[in-house]
Amino acid sequence: MTHSLNRITRRAALALAIGAAFAAQDAAAQAAKYGPGASATEIKLGQTMPYSGPASAYGTIGKVQQAYFKMINDSGGINGRKINLISLDDGYSPPKAVGQVRRLVEQDEVACVSNTLGPASHTASVKYLNQKKVPHLFIGSGADKW
Repeated sequence: MTHSLNRITRRAALALAIGAAFAAQDAAAQAAKYGPGASATEIKLGQTMPYSGPASAYGTIGKVQQAYFKMINDSGGINGRKINLISLDDGYSPPKAVGQVRRLVEQDEVACVSNTLGPASHTASVKYLNQKKVPHLFIGSGADKW
């Protein structure tokens, strides 16, 4: 499982970095006008992870992604922008995930929600995200639905 988890973690981090790079390029194309979570110096990404609860072992994925973005930021960011990954604990609980996603959107004002883990957590949050028109990228789920 460790080898498989490491491979998944590396792939998820790479996919997230690519997505952030595309977001940065898109933001750069919009001269001085930026939406929530994007500025000339920063792109805010939001995520919920099971840092506690029955799937807490998968919280390692979020920690690795935070370390990866720190490395990118320490190297100058992406097109000069720092990636601010706000990663909150959802305890692998759909109701808690919805609350954390609401916080990311309404309080932290993230540009997108990325790499949420678990089909139930994402299923509980998707309607809200769609209503708020917040992109949700790289869903961590084994369910065919996603």
